[in-house]
Amino acid sequence: MSVHFIRVFLLVCLWASSIAASAQGVTIFAAASLTDAMNDVVKMYAAKSGVGVKSSYAASSALARQIESGAQADLFFSADDEWMDYLEKRSLIDKGTRFDRLGNRLVLIAPAGAARKVEIRRGIDLAGLLAGGRLATGDPASVPVGRYARQALTYLGLWAFAEAKLARADNVRFALTYVERGEAPLGIVYSTDVAIARGVQVIGVFPQESHSSINYPIAIVAGRGTAPVRAFHGFILGSEAAAVFQRFGFAVR
Repeated sequence: MSVHFIRVFLLVCLWASSIAASAQGVTIFAAASLTDAMNDVVKMYAAKSGVGVKSSYAASSALARQIESGAQADLFFSADDEWMDYLEKRSLIDKGTRFDRLGNRLVLIAPAGAARKVEIRRGIDLAGLLAGGRLATGDPASVPVGRYARQALTYLGLWAFAEAKLARADNVRFALTYVERGEAPLGIVYSTDVAIARGVQVIGVFPQESHSSINYPIAIVAGRGTAPVRAFHGFILGSEAAAVFQRFGFAVR
């Protein structure tokens, strides 16, 4: 076999490998609160790289459990540390690719025009604000926004009352919808959700000391670190994606 033939053969193999890599898609599992921002990031990346990215949005708890069950996700973008920790303890993420990327704020919302601004502090008349209605937020048993809400309400001395009044949503976007539709007079969501919503308004911002820092870590799923996956992971950590996240109201870290 000639040296020339071997060189040509190797070049063809490299070319085919490159084509296969560029055609290979990437799948990211991301928290529901990231939906709009990530959709824009994905479109930007596809236009720039030619690599298609599939996105699946839900509560971080649901996504983490799907990954644990073998779902074909390449990256996980969580709305809290706890569910990323859950996968890390089970050796289901590549630890070296885990980064804290975004931050957010916890807010109290009401239907647009239905309530005035309130100062969220100990002694706030939550019962009066609810007027017999429900308080919509994520299920504190599993959904990150619900966990932050429980921490904040506990800090304010309101959890004993609020627990029985909760409208427990499967993710933060469902909680937002309950308030948008008037099915709940109040809700606890992230400030970024309100920025893209219609028919709701922020009536108060929870003190940052009332709950854990709202953190969005991202990591590559164990065994899924192909070149296209690592390239997209790097893009999410880069300046172009940062500008998108900031436009949607996230704090970039």
